[in-house]
Amino acid sequence: MGLFNKIFNGSSEPKEEKVLPWLDLSSVAQLDEIEEKSKSKTQIIFKHSTRCGISRMVMKQFVAAYSLSETDADLYYLDLLNYRDVSNETGYKFQVLHESPQLLIIKNGVVVAHGSHGSINDLNLEQLV
Repeated sequence: MGLFNKIFNGSSEPKEEKVLPWLDLSSVAQLDEIEEKSKSKTQIIFKHSTRCGISRMVMKQFVAAYSLSETDADLYYLDLLNYRDVSNETGYKFQVLHESPQLLIIKNGVVVAHGSHGSINDLNLEQLV
């Protein structure tokens, strides 16, 4: 196995995985809290489909590129397959058509920007926060 790794520039050392300060979004009641908190701090919701390869790929790219601190924004993770009711209510409450994967940026109670699929990673979060 060592020779195979050397040939393909692999490393036997484990890679350190970047971990974001995710907050689980798992109840409809949290949406009112997010709306209220957005009046003083930007709130971000990442809607993810755990069965979708594209969603997984976009999420990995998002994690790698994410550079905001916990003081900049609260970052929520919504597993839309396990919490379909929360996903549906998110769309109704914030007036955004459901897509997956999807990122919503909420300030002052409203979505100021959103994207899905590849456009998620095109959003300039630093400028939006």
